[in-house]
Amino acid sequence: MENAGHAPQILTAKAAGLVGCVQCGRVHRPGVMVCDRCGAAIASRDTTSVQRVWAWLFAGLVVYVPANIYPMLRTTVLGKTSESTIFGGVVDLMHHGSYGIAAIVFFASIIIPCSKFAAIAFLALSVQRKVRMSAGARHKLYEVVEFVGRWSMIDVFVVAILASLVQLDFAASINPGIAAVSFAVSVAFTMISAESFDSRLIWDADEDEHHG
Repeated sequence: MENAGHAPQILTAKAAGLVGCVQCGRVHRPGVMVCDRCGAAIASRDTTSVQRVWAWLFAGLVVYVPANIYPMLRTTVLGKTSESTIFGGVVDLMHHGSYGIAAIVFFASIIIPCSKFAAIAFLALSVQRKVRMSAGARHKLYEVVEFVGRWSMIDVFVVAILASLVQLDFAASINPGIAAVSFAVSVAFTMISAESFDSRLIWDADEDEHHG
């Protein structure tokens, strides 16, 4: 029976003494080490999940710095070569009146990566009990991280498309700069960081805060 004035309790697999396979979803009794269906290793929680999240996130931050310092594009027009960083490219687009494209580049190259860094860090801190969050907020933040991840490579796609389309030999050409590689590596590292997070830790944090 539920107590009046209290939110209903959610019975998790851990509370029921069960362990779910993270690969196929099959539920097992305690003590099973290998999934009967797909053969994946079975563990109630990945104890090294948060450490891997922080390691990959820090690596992503390190390579994100040169992605903003070094040129993203090298443009050659009639033999004259110019280089532009991510922010420099946004400013140039605005000077040419392309405010819409400038906004897209700024959002995809600066806002999205920085937001993802902050979201992953905040989520990791929340399950380590260093930042207090409500149960609903923690779940929504995890969904945001998952949603943002699919748009992380949009800036690299733009550079690749421009480099493939604008190749007119001496007249005009566009080539990716070293920052494009750094940016792609940074995105890859943050994606691995997000994938390393064991979402089951969210339920544990919710239960601890509820009982606390």
